[in-house]
Amino acid sequence: MHTIEIVHRTRYEYAEPVTLGEYRLMFRPRDSHDLRLLHTEFAIVPNGNIRWVHDAFGNSIAIASFSEPAQVLEFVSTIRLEHFETSSEVPPIEAYAVKLPFSYPADEAPDLARYIERQYPDPNAALSLWAKEFLEGEGGDTFATLSRMCGAIHETFSYNQRFEPGTQPPATTLGQGSGTCRDFALLMMEGARSLGLAARFVTGYLYDPALDNASGADAEPAHPHAWMEVYLPGAGWMEFDPTNGIVGTDRLIRVAVARDSEQAMPIKGSFTGPPGACINTVVDVQVRTLLPAEPVPLRKAG
Repeated sequence: MHTIEIVHRTRYEYAEPVTLGEYRLMFRPRDSHDLRLLHTEFAIVPNGNIRWVHDAFGNSIAIASFSEPAQVLEFVSTIRLEHFETSSEVPPIEAYAVKLPFSYPADEAPDLARYIERQYPDPNAALSLWAKEFLEGEGGDTFATLSRMCGAIHETFSYNQRFEPGTQPPATTLGQGSGTCRDFALLMMEGARSLGLAARFVTGYLYDPALDNASGADAEPAHPHAWMEVYLPGAGWMEFDPTNGIVGTDRLIRVAVARDSEQAMPIKGSFTGPPGACINTVVDVQVRTLLPAEPVPLRKAG
């Protein structure tokens, strides 16, 4: 178990005061058997009205609204959490789901239906054909097929950082052979769905204890991260990170899950101003492991 502090700062600067619309913010993870939220702080410049809601997937959403124009908009989220190690062994998958294809049981199929449904165009079935390349024979091993797909994206696609908002269509990522973590997660999602599997999009942070200083006192720079999960009967939702080619790791700190990438944007909002008004955007994420001796407030604050 690690006690981790994450400080996520996003700052927008404008050439002149602009009118800020409503912003939806996804920074606060949910408690689970592998993650316990200890403390949260949330600061906004300028001051705004904040209300909290749960979306259709149970994610915790802060909705910020503003009454006055502003030339700077800044969000700073600080969370402290306990992150528990998970077994490196593959969880047992139900016998009927070990090989592809298989059908989800009747009591789960209605809830998983939209996660199986393809969301993006697939011209000439290029993506479907690409996904089938990872099968071995008529009945490919389910977990091995997904692992090969995850590894192939990591090994054969080029990571290109892109600052424009949104996620590119999977067909574009496949055709270009490049993308961001969001693009790779979406590509693997659609690949898994083409094989009849339920898949969902995940956003959060990648935590690597190897980056921590020996003292654990200093924070290391990091970036918001995206990956995907596939529902395998018996094992539940299993994590696959195609950007790094890793499967089921405790290095991933989950914040939000959704059926589609656009539903899991960490920050989503708008402003009204002249063209080119936004002159600078800064995103800074610091992750550090806290020493056992450091006090960890148990108060939970919105």
